Amino acid sequence: MRHTKNQSPPKFTDSELLCSYLFSLAYERKTRVKDAYEYIKHHWADCFPELPSYQAYNARLNRLASALPHLVAHLAARYSFACTKGRASFLLTDSMPIITCSGKRADKVARELCDKGYNSTKKMHYFGVKLHGLGFSRSGALPVIESMQIGPASEHDLQAQRQLLEQYAHFPIFGDKAFNDSELELICQDQGGELMCPVKYKRGQPQQDRQRHKAADDLYSKAVSKIRQPIESFFNWLIEHTDIQRASKVRSLSGLIVHIFGRIAAALILITQLN
Repeated sequence: MRHTKNQSPPKFTDSELLCSYLFSLAYERKTRVKDAYEYIKHHWADCFPELPSYQAYNARLNRLASALPHLVAHLAARYSFACTKGRASFLLTDSMPIITCSGKRADKVARELCDKGYNSTKKMHYFGVKLHGLGFSRSGALPVIESMQIGPASEHDLQAQRQLLEQYAHFPIFGDKAFNDSELELICQDQGGELMCPVKYKRGQPQQDRQRHKAADDLYSKAVSKIRQPIESFFNWLIEHTDIQRASKVRSLSGLIVHIFGRIAAALILITQLN
């Protein structure tokens, strides 16, 4: 059957588009789409003879945004399979902000998902989303990522991950103070797992009671934080290699999805080869 003009497949395929973009991100750290495009245009033109204009390249990349989370899931499964050796049987969880603009002004980008939140580590208000990660610890290496998801900046870390953590409740889980929750702790115990977080004192708890247990609580909290450190290292590694945390150039929801999951995909490609 003869194709009409509108039905003809593009000469520059979706596979070539994703390949060129992720290659530039992973191996050349071209974190802006325009920089990735210019790099391919000037250095790999022979491999991509049908490379379109930048405007068409960027528009098509945004149209492929919904495919990137599926690609990340595939790459994460492949990475997990390749890293079974030395993998511990307990999980680490953490979150980090992805910032579209500072909290000093109202942001109008991707309001379907983005809103205003507060990051206690950086002590700053911001507009954007949170990236939540869950992974198995691995001796002497970055953790094996089991799941990554995004949610509004205002959503509490525990609320964002509660459903997922309940699915993994049969494992020991190490989280930060935000994950202190008696209900989730009971679910973990019922399923043979355990929830371990730094000690968080209850509001109104007598100072005398706090002082009585302070030494033991400090030792426990320090031990939990040390065990959790690899998941924090993974996020730091992700920021260093992909600049994922800064999304100020994003102008749409599809652009935000490309920004986040494109960088995670590039990082997983790179980290799989390093292991």
